[in-house]
Amino acid sequence: MHMMIDNAALVEELVLSEARAWLLLRALSRRAGAGQAVVQACGVRVDDDGRLEEVKLGQGWLDVFPDATPLFQPMLSLAPSVEHLLELYLPMCVGASGSDLVVGHVGQSLDGQIATSTGASCYITGPQDLLHTHRLRALFDVVLVGRATVACDNPRLTTRLVPGDNPTRVVVDPALRAPLERQVFCDGAAPTLVLCREGMGSDGEHHGLAEIAEVPSTGPWLAPAMLLAKLRQMGLRRIFIEGGGVTVSHFLQVGLLDRMHVTISPIFLGQGRPGVSLPKIDSLDRALRPRVRRFALGDDMLFDCQFERTY
Repeated sequence: MHMMIDNAALVEELVLSEARAWLLLRALSRRAGAGQAVVQACGVRVDDDGRLEEVKLGQGWLDVFPDATPLFQPMLSLAPSVEHLLELYLPMCVGASGSDLVVGHVGQSLDGQIATSTGASCYITGPQDLLHTHRLRALFDVVLVGRATVACDNPRLTTRLVPGDNPTRVVVDPALRAPLERQVFCDGAAPTLVLCREGMGSDGEHHGLAEIAEVPSTGPWLAPAMLLAKLRQMGLRRIFIEGGGVTVSHFLQVGLLDRMHVTISPIFLGQGRPGVSLPKIDSLDRALRPRVRRFALGDDMLFDCQFERTY
């Protein structure tokens, strides 16, 4: 029996499990959210209290090489699922851009729709994309959605499918028209902000249980740059824009997305609500051409699109 226990402990030391890899990603994201992302090549691991440890190369669970290729070299054995986890999420947790990252996500059909003509959208993509969405929530300071997403889908915006702290929930609602009975305003599950136009509410007041924060505006929309400035003024640096299509498109149009995750489900919906809507262009040389990586999420395909920073 004593030898069996020792052998099990030895195997655990030699293998980076999915649970330990996720602990490491969460620790790296917390460091990045504190403005201290890992930017130099080093070994990384997590101590017994879940704190990140930076050690010499070859002495951690992984060697990481931020902003380089390859990004990491494992020091322990990896199962394919763990390698997939690290390849997908590690680029968002280390490197020079990690401390103020902005990532958008849409899940859509093959014909580019995120909902039917009646607004039905649960669920176009499958369970693996839902899990992916919860993982993104856990790795970011903020999960941001527009008013229509809250009104139509009534999301909770929590990390209930994965280990990890709930992010601050942010609803962009310029005129404070989202119904107060929606879950984000009454469940108390996570800190929640409503960003509105100046004059529609006052900083520190509440919309349900959510705190109101005013954003300067010259029109009916709140400019993405002003939204980011307000959040960073409040110490919220890593922003995950979960939806909907209009909100994500606004950030994409003005060049304020570092990455965009587009998950495509193998179905056709016909005319409905488009995932991405951008102004017309006259020639292909004006098309956005991000660097793209592809990941299978069950029957869906995730396109991880990385854009050059313009801000």
